[in-house]
Amino acid sequence: MKRRDKARRIQTQLDALYPELVAPLAHEDPYTLLIAVLLSAQCTDARVNQVTPKLFARARTAEQMTKLPVEEIRDIIRPCGLSPSKARAIAELSRVLVDEYAGRVPDDFERLEALRGVGHKTASVVMVQAFGKPAFPVDTHVHRLAARWGLSKGTNVAQTERDLKALFAPESWGRVHLQMIYFGREYCPARSHDLASCPICSWCASKARIAAERAR
Repeated sequence: MKRRDKARRIQTQLDALYPELVAPLAHEDPYTLLIAVLLSAQCTDARVNQVTPKLFARARTAEQMTKLPVEEIRDIIRPCGLSPSKARAIAELSRVLVDEYAGRVPDDFERLEALRGVGHKTASVVMVQAFGKPAFPVDTHVHRLAARWGLSKGTNVAQTERDLKALFAPESWGRVHLQMIYFGREYCPARSHDLASCPICSWCASKARIAAERAR
C-alpha cells in the first residue's frame, strides 16, 4: 500500500476513535500554554497539569512572572524535573515577552524559537493549539508511530515531521498530531507492544517490523 493511501486509512481510523479532542496540557491562553509545553520536556502531561495551577496562581501572565524570583519558580516546578534550567528559561522568556512584545506571545516560528527554552516542537504546539496555524508537532509518541506505521523512515523528528506534513493536509496536522499522541498512549506503547493485535499496526506495519519488535 502506498504511503498516502495508508495515511488516508489511518486518518479515518483516528477520526473514528478520537472525534473530539482536548489538548492534554491544561491552559487558558498562549502564555500559559507556552509555559506548560516548556515544562513538559522529559515530564508527563499529567505531572505538568498538577504543577501549573500552583504556578499560575502566583503568576499567569508574563508581567506577573517577571516579578517572581527564579528560586520561587524553581521550587514550584521542581516536580517536573530539570527545574533549574526550566525556571531560568521561564524567567528569561517572560522578561523578553514583556520587553519586546508587550507581554504577548508572538505568533510566528522565528520569534517563538528565539525565546529561551523554546525549541521547534514547543513552538509548533503553541502555533497550532494557541493560534490555529498549521504545524505538526512531533514528540516521541508521534515519531514512534510514524516509524511503526511505515509513514516515515526518519531517524530524527525533523525528518519525521517533513514526511508527515507531506502525507496529511495542513488543516489536519494539529488534529492528527493529537490523535497520534492519544493513540500511542492508549493502544501503542513503546515497549511490550504486540503489533499484530494493534488496531492500526496490525494492518499497516510491515511483517519485518512486527517480527523485529517481537524479538526485542
